[in-house]
Order: sequence, then structure tokens, then C-alpha cells
Amino acid sequence: MCGIAGWAGALGVQDGEHRLRLMCDAILHRGPDEAGYDVSARRALGMRRLSIIDVAGGTQPIWNEDGSVLVVFNGEVYNFQELRSELERAGHTFRTRTDTEVLVHLYEEHGSALVHRLRGMFAFALWDERRQRLLLVRDRLGIKPAYYRVLPDGVVFASELKSLHAAGLVDGDLDAGAVAAYMALGYIPDPLSVYRGVHKLPPGHLLTWTMADAAHIERYWTPPAAPDPALDAATAAAEIRRLLEESVRYRLIADVPLGAFLSGGLDSSAVVAEMSRQMDRPVETFSIGFSEPEFNEAPDAAAVARALATNHHELVLTPDVDALIEDVALAFDEPFADSSAIPTLLVSRLAARHVKVVLSGDGGDELFGGYTRYRDFAARPGAATALGRALVPLVRRLPHATPGRNRLLDLGREPVARYVGMVADPLRPDEGGVASASTLAASGGWGALLDPYFAEAAGRDAIGQLLHVDLLSYLPGDILTKVDRMSMAASIEARVPLLDHHLVELACRIPTGLKLRDGTGKWIFREALRERVPAVVFAKRKQGFGVPLRPWFRGPLRPRLDALATGSTPLGDWVDPDAVRRVVDEHVRGRRDRSPLLWKLLMLDIWLRAQRLRPNSVEPVYARA
Repeated sequence: MCGIAGWAGALGVQDGEHRLRLMCDAILHRGPDEAGYDVSARRALGMRRLSIIDVAGGTQPIWNEDGSVLVVFNGEVYNFQELRSELERAGHTFRTRTDTEVLVHLYEEHGSALVHRLRGMFAFALWDERRQRLLLVRDRLGIKPAYYRVLPDGVVFASELKSLHAAGLVDGDLDAGAVAAYMALGYIPDPLSVYRGVHKLPPGHLLTWTMADAAHIERYWTPPAAPDPALDAATAAAEIRRLLEESVRYRLIADVPLGAFLSGGLDSSAVVAEMSRQMDRPVETFSIGFSEPEFNEAPDAAAVARALATNHHELVLTPDVDALIEDVALAFDEPFADSSAIPTLLVSRLAARHVKVVLSGDGGDELFGGYTRYRDFAARPGAATALGRALVPLVRRLPHATPGRNRLLDLGREPVARYVGMVADPLRPDEGGVASASTLAASGGWGALLDPYFAEAAGRDAIGQLLHVDLLSYLPGDILTKVDRMSMAASIEARVPLLDHHLVELACRIPTGLKLRDGTGKWIFREALRERVPAVVFAKRKQGFGVPLRPWFRGPLRPRLDALATGSTPLGDWVDPDAVRRVVDEHVRGRRDRSPLLWKLLMLDIWLRAQRLRPNSVEPVYARA
């Protein structure tokens, strides 16, 4: 696990090695063990390393035998041992035991098609000296991040935006459309970033750059968009068990101590149960709880830990949230409003005291239909009616807390608009949002970012379409971004067995009727694991990895609410101040729980304050889009 950074092209960067070191120093938390740099007139590749495999010998960057191919790598190639054996039979010579070295030799054999041979989580930059070509690759599901900026005379890249800032390779112009998308979704979806001209490489994509052809982006992986109607429950359950076992086995490969996050829910319990089956010692498990009972999952996790005989570590906390949210907000480099980042950071810090690698249960809800919104959508999946469309203007005049208001609005919404209404907050003040007129004007295109995903899944039923869209948007944009940044902030590696692409492809082929049955989500996943996971897990109600926002806003965060209401924040032209005061008043008076929206505004406020104070480490190289 590492952080990578660098550039290619005739950028004319002065003090190139110094700037590359600044880029890598900015992501020290991603790789505190060592650093590596390789700089020439046409390219610079650097990294910070968290040593997991071949601790002593896996220093990067890594060259091939004749010095024609160079790579820096973030992540893990889990099938590297099979690939190495194959490449050695083909005559390649290895100097290390690390999975990283597989990449340069595999590129010699297959060129950019090497990505189809990889099983893992990764973002890597590979330089082809002969062709003077840079290849930037992100894994199929977007587990690992990759940012880039294409300029007239080159391309720059990094694992995190702070690297580009440190080297003066990004200006401070914000992308208004990206900020509007954040205010709706709580995260900035790829390919956008908060900065104009800087992009996220989408999951399952690769970027190639040469001086002659500039940058070309290609999608190399697409999940199956249609189910297999011939796949029955027994076959699907058997395949889930087989692939989960295989996926966990790959993710136990490490030369350092490893453990697992355990919440007590089905997904993390399934991972820990499989680890317990395969390991010859108790699994190190970690959970975090809060003193508020409705948000405390620690007892559920402890019950599962006892049943599986793990070596369990637990902390029930009342954190200094006012100080902690600063750490959380600034770890993302751009506005990010999933409040479960707080327990994710805390459990990562707890785990880092004992292990260097953790396995996590993320991904199960998107693969097998675990979110309550799928059941809600199934209850009213039909298309908009003429009467429903005619009622919309009248229904919008009703107070926002009117019972049944959203159901009436759904009568006039097509499925795509209904989905957006479930996952996104309204922006318009007259619909309960707080966006200013200029933010609304900038928001015109963000919803269209989801259209291609819906088009891909046109052959699926309505719930199948939502699962497909969540897999390609919400999962990488929110869930995996949260897990990556918070685990890396604690300098540990998080592996996600449920997102092995073979298991993902199986899940996409399973008919919706086997995922959502009789009002029960993840039905087939439950059936597949019923004999392998402790019975206590199946008695547990569905519970998100949440935090007690409502009492926090009444207590330690109340001064921040007052600042929002008085307008003494840098939110400025992004919000309608009257609408913000109305939302704060609704929450304080107890008329309506506006915690999610208020949290979103606080995260944006903190990030904007930090943006104003951000110093330049060096003179900016570029100040243009």
C-alpha cells in the first residue's frame, strides 16, 4: 500500500526532484516506511511506501530487466504469485519478491492489456521509456484513488490532491458544478474533482499519454449489465461461498500482521468467519462504539467475536467531535460529507496499534441489495403518470415535513428522477435545499453523470438498475473513498474481499429476485452464508455505520450551527443565507431533523476555511486550466 505521484511531458518544471519530493512528502501517511523517486527530463515518478509484501526488498520505483519500463504502484495484486510463475516460464528475471515487479514484466508481454490479468486493488503509473508513454491505471471498482491533470505540455498525477498542491501543479479555481454535486450527493462523483481542470480517473479506466497523442482515456472493464435468468438459488449460493473463500484466501497474503474490522453486521461477519476458517490463529478484530445506545454497534460486534473466538479489540467513545471533524474534513482534500468517516477513522486508529492490514466488509449492500432504499423503491417502482405529473406543482407547495409528500411527488417522477430523489438532497430552497442561485445555475449537468450508468443497465429491472448505478457511482465516490482516506490517515491498508471482481461479476449476474425477496434484502447472500456465520448475525436488524449527529448538534457542535445561522462562514455565494438560517432553526427547534444537511454544510465550511489558508509550498508551475 502506497501513495504515488509524478508527471510526464515537457512540463518545464524547475527543481523537478525537489517538487517530486514535496508531492510524496504530502502523502507521508499513505507510506511512512520509505520513499522512492526517479526523475528525468521527460518524466518523474515517485511514491511513499507502506511495506506489506517483501518488506525489505520491495522498494519502488521498480524497473524491468533492461531499464525500459518503470512503475510506481499503490495497492495489491493478489494473484501475483501465479503471474510471476507464468512470467518466469516466459524468461523474465525477477529481483524482488514484491507484487509490484509483476507489473513491469507483464507490461512487456501484454502492453496496456496487462490490466485484464490483474486481480486486486490498484492505482499505478507506468512509464515506457522506448515509446515515451505514460500509463495511469485505476482498479475496476475504484478501491484506490488516482487524480490527474492534463496540461498542454504534459500530464500530472497523484493519489491525493494534496500532492498536486504541494508541487504547485494545481491552481485554486473551484469547479462550481462539482461543488453543486457535492451539495446534492455529499461527495464529488468522478470524473470531477473540486478543482477546475483536475479529474479523478474513473474506476475501470486507464489513461495513456504521449507527447504526440496527448491523453487518451479508455474504459477496460464493465460489470455485467444484465442478469442470468438461468442462475438458480442453489447454484448462486454455492458460487458465493466458493468465491468468498477464494477472495479471502488471496487477501490473507501479507508479510505483516493483519486483522479485520467487525461491526456485527452480515458483511463484516462473513469476512471474519471466513478468515477464522482459513487462519491457524485467532483473528484480530476491531470495533468502535458510541455511548448513545442507538449508534453503538459494539455489543453486536462483541457477540460475533465471541462466537468466532477472535482476539477482539473494542473502544466505546465519546470523542472530542469538534476537534475530530477538522481531521476528518481535511483528510479528503475536497468536500466530503459521509459522517461515518468518523468511526472509520477511529476504528482505523485502533487497528493500527496492533496490525498493518485489515479486511473490511464493504460492498455487500451494493452487490446484493442491502440498502433500505431498494425496498422502498420496490414498493412503488412504476413510471410517472399524467395525474402524478399534474400534481407535482401543487404538492411542492406543501410543507416539507408533510406526511406522504415524497410519495405524492414520486407519482410524477420517472425512475431515474426517483432514484436521484432518494440519494441526493434537494438544492432548491423552495424544496428544502440551501443552494444559492449561482450554485443552482452550475448544477445543471451533474445529474447527467448518472445517465450512462442507467443506460448500461437498461436491460435490468428497476432494482437491478439502481444496484448497477450504485456500484459505479455511490460505491467508489462515497464508500470506498471513505475507507481509503480514513485507513490511510492511520497508515494501515484496508482490503475489501467482497469487491474481488470475480465475486462482483457473479453478483451482477444474479437475478434481482434472489437478492430482494419478500421484503428482505441480500436474501441470497444470507442463504449462502447461513451455516457459516454465527446465528446472532441474522437476528440483528439492519443498521448503518452511523454517528450521533443530532445530540452532537445540540451539544459540542452547537456553536458551529450558530455560525452557520449568522453567516459568519466562508460558504458565501454557494448558499442562500436565508435558507441556511431556516434549516438551522428547523433543527434547533426540533421541528425536523436536518442533521445530514447541516453536516454537509459544516464539512464544506471547514474545507473552504482551510482552502483560504492553504500556503504554497513552492511557486505554482501552472495557473491555467
